[in-house]
Amino acid sequence: MEIYGFIGASGTGKSHHALVVAHDHDIQCIIDDGLLIDHNRIIAGRSAKEETNRLKAVRRAIFNKPEDAAAMRAALAKVKPEKLLILGTSKHMIHRICESLQLPEASQFIRIEDVSDPQEIAKARAIRLKEGKHIIPVPTMELKPHFQGYLLDPIRSFFYGRNGKKLSAFERSVVRPVFSYYGKLIFSDEVLEALVRHALGKNEGVTKINRLRVAINYNSTRNGLAIILSLTVAYGENIKTLMSRIRRDIQDEVEYTTGMCVEILKITVSGISAPQS
Repeated sequence: MEIYGFIGASGTGKSHHALVVAHDHDIQCIIDDGLLIDHNRIIAGRSAKEETNRLKAVRRAIFNKPEDAAAMRAALAKVKPEKLLILGTSKHMIHRICESLQLPEASQFIRIEDVSDPQEIAKARAIRLKEGKHIIPVPTMELKPHFQGYLLDPIRSFFYGRNGKKLSAFERSVVRPVFSYYGKLIFSDEVLEALVRHALGKNEGVTKINRLRVAINYNSTRNGLAIILSLTVAYGENIKTLMSRIRRDIQDEVEYTTGMCVEILKITVSGISAPQS
């Protein structure tokens, strides 16, 4: 396995440029802040951005805990990438990660200054300091199960060839970690229920909400949301079409607003309202 180190100070845009660097060097896998990313998917690890302070975040990023290091080694052994890009703030950090994961030392180092101009770096620093935004090089939908209750925003970018022709598109996500300026986001049951009611209010076919329960799905390893509904619908409505529309509206409303994943959505039609005369 050939190791590439991608180096830059915290907040200078490493994660923002990681996919481009990997693409340019034909690198399959990326290790960024404790996560192993393979072809735009998180396949192992836990993000350092979930930690409650910077010291814990650094320890997770360098796989300080033996169990974290062992799990990452097992994942790498399963994937067997020919090339691996490791993001770090210094050569020493890259060395620590390689040592923890029992990997060969990096054969090549790429600096953020090699792929980003001073204006871009300054802008990235300003966003990190003022808004607490961090980027993770995976699509938002891939990230949602791993970041419950965080604000997530997608960033879509494109690769261009030397002739200016568009080659391909990729997506990254913005996340505000718990130790950022904004702090941790916690949504009460009342807020989640209000979001569901707002989504249902868009559908004229729903005449009454008989039962509504929103809870964390503790049976899931991802702790996604479980939403249970009992509804009265208008006479003459196409039930199948209405249920499909309700499901879409609830998922769009809740997942967009909270960043949480709706894993269970059970809808029961318990009544039909009489037609209006």
